[in-house]
Amino acid sequence: MAIETGARAVLQRTVSAADTARALGSGDLEVLASPRLLAWSEAATVAALAGRLELGRTTVGTRVEMEHLRASAVGAVIHVQADLVYVDGRMLRFEVAATDGSGLLVGRATVSRVLVDRERFLARL
Repeated sequence: MAIETGARAVLQRTVSAADTARALGSGDLEVLASPRLLAWSEAATVAALAGRLELGRTTVGTRVEMEHLRASAVGAVIHVQADLVYVDGRMLRFEVAATDGSGLLVGRATVSRVLVDRERFLARL
C-alpha cells in the first residue's frame, strides 16, 4: 500500500494542569507547555496515517521544527491538524497547525517521519 500526500488528521485537546509548563518542567507558568504541544503535533501525524500502513510497518519521528506562537490557559481547547505534504520513498513530511477555539494560531510545526519495518527496527536496539 503506497502512502500518498493528502492524508490528514485533526485532534482536539483541552489544556489541563498536567499539560502546563509548570507540570512538565519547561517553565513555571500554568500555560500550555511547548513539549506538550510538540507531543500533540506528533500524535496528529500518527493519526493521519491510521489505516494507511501495511501490516508490520510503522513510522518513527526523525525531525521536528516547531514554533509555539501563543500562550493557552488551562481549559483552552486546541485543535491540532496534521497534513501529509511530502512523500519520498520512506520519508514523510507533515505540516501541522494548532489553533485555539477562536481560530487563532497557537503553533505550527514541520514533522518528518520515516516508514520502518517494526520488527527490524526493534531488533537493532
